Amino acid sequence: MRTIRDTWLIFDRSLTLSLRNPVWVIMGIGQPILYLLLFGPLLTNIARMPGFPPGGAFNVFVPGILVMTALFSSAFVGFGLCDEMREGVVERMTVTPMSRLAMLVGRSLRDVVLLLGQGLILVVLAIPFGLEINLGGVTVAFAMLALIGLMMSPVSYTLALVLKSEDSLAPVVNGLALPLLLLSGVMLPMSFAPDWLQTIAKLNPLYHAVAAIRALFNASYGDSEIVIGVVVLVVLAAVTIALGARSFSRAAA
Repeated sequence: MRTIRDTWLIFDRSLTLSLRNPVWVIMGIGQPILYLLLFGPLLTNIARMPGFPPGGAFNVFVPGILVMTALFSSAFVGFGLCDEMREGVVERMTVTPMSRLAMLVGRSLRDVVLLLGQGLILVVLAIPFGLEINLGGVTVAFAMLALIGLMMSPVSYTLALVLKSEDSLAPVVNGLALPLLLLSGVMLPMSFAPDWLQTIAKLNPLYHAVAAIRALFNASYGDSEIVIGVVVLVVLAAVTIALGARSFSRAAA
């Protein structure tokens, strides 16, 4: 019970601070909106090409943009933790009996709430462009986005605890996020890629997430990628949360 209470306290504090200064959240949604407005219409003709996944252009493109938003919204949250460490906030927390798991999960849940809000805005904006909504599929898809957040946020926080500097954190996060993004097929389907690149892409957990969310948006509930994507994200989220909690415990040592 104490862990749940501590998680809520950290979540409430973190969310309140983010809402008081929403610049980061607004900037985080700005780039995906530009992709939606300026790149999405280019796919209309490409959608007629052989090898393009089933569904309309925006039913293929929007799921990819949602995953990109979840990736970058979560991958860079460690910058805020670097600032808190510099201000002594983390140090003061670690000398209290507060659960180390709660210190991580509370922040990560804040990140999930914000990225889901950004995702909802994107989906609403995409409807006039031709995005077709299936409520059940979209609901499960957003649950998968939450798992991506719970997978990536602990990684970012762990790196921040180790590196302790935004200058060191930035190139490491970019070095990790960019290959994940390029090999996930968020912009163009990996079905257009050569066989060797498709083989490498299948090692990327976000590739399966993108494929699963596209299937959900098109109500293709029998697609095996849905099960694969959910299982991969659940396992990786559990692993990264465990490693992140351990890092917070070490920070208190």
